[in-house]
Amino acid sequence: MAFYCVYYITYMTTATIEIKNSIALDLLQHLENIGMLRMLNTKPAIAGQKLSEKFAGSISKENVSKMQKELSNMRNEWERDTF
Repeated sequence: MAFYCVYYITYMTTATIEIKNSIALDLLQHLENIGMLRMLNTKPAIAGQKLSEKFAGSISKENVSKMQKELSNMRNEWERDTF
């Protein structure tokens, strides 16, 4: 008499995906219903959040200074008479 033992290795990781259409969303919901995956965040991002709040601190002050100087130069070139 032989006994066989089967071990299932659970593989869990988190992935961020972009849903392109309603068919893809339906497919994901079906996979969730049969236990293949779990959707963690089904709510959209906060609609009332300002972009300045969302991206605050994402660019260093040094880079911000360089970007502002470059923008100023471009604006001066744009406003300059070209004829």
